[in-house]
Amino acid sequence: MKIPLLDNEVLRSFVAIAECGTFTSAARVVHRTPSALSMQIKQLEKNLGKTLFIREPRRVTLTADGEILLDYGRRLLRLNEEAVQHFISPILEGKVGIGTSDDVGTRILPEVLAEFARSYPAVLVDVVVGSSKQNLARLDAGQLDMTLVTVADEGAVTRGEVVHEEPLVWAGREGASAYLRSPLPIAMAHEDCAWRRMTLRALDTAGIAYRIAYTCEHCSGQEAAMLADLAVAPFPKSLVRPPLKEIAGDSLPEIGVYHLALVRRGSDPLTDALASHVKGAFQSLR
Repeated sequence: MKIPLLDNEVLRSFVAIAECGTFTSAARVVHRTPSALSMQIKQLEKNLGKTLFIREPRRVTLTADGEILLDYGRRLLRLNEEAVQHFISPILEGKVGIGTSDDVGTRILPEVLAEFARSYPAVLVDVVVGSSKQNLARLDAGQLDMTLVTVADEGAVTRGEVVHEEPLVWAGREGASAYLRSPLPIAMAHEDCAWRRMTLRALDTAGIAYRIAYTCEHCSGQEAAMLADLAVAPFPKSLVRPPLKEIAGDSLPEIGVYHLALVRRGSDPLTDALASHVKGAFQSLR
């Protein structure tokens, strides 16, 4: 039996629908009509023998099989683009500097840079891990070509392009009791940190007594404090992994959503290429 292959154009339509939430919005992205997208998805579901979307009056959501295909689809489209770029992209040489925060620099950026290196092996990338304030100063001083900065809310973004948004949640060690103590012990970063401002604002609004029990510039330090049950900490939802767990319930207030913005010093083929890879990596996290 001949196995049907996945068509890139159909995959592109499928990913657009999954990300936009409606056929109408996705149609504008891929420059097709909603009825054409509907026919593509019906044929795709027929070929795979699976239902990919739950169709509701005003939006569509992915089924469990749809979520699996979304991961495959994004990876296949990226691989296809990488293969084409290898042959038709201009040969780029030189050096580019990018600044990043600790959480992105240790968990997301390495994979991005590995993929970028495969596409542009003659380009050297220098990475500087530091606070948003420090890296913005380096950018303005000409020491960096671009930097990722953390902002408390999208309305506070005055420079750059928002490439990612994610809720901050309360995290602690599985089975630990720090979140039950009063005043609440929390592990925080420096005073300029957007996460810190968001967290303290949420606690003050809720009238919850707290003390800053552990201060560290790096996420690894906050993780150490949580693992030792010295404190709880605000953490991006996607980074809460065992033995840490999200602390949910009425005892702690919602912290809110933080944003990452990509700020660039200028535009040229070299920085454009790296910026495209960075933005693509965050799109795949949605």
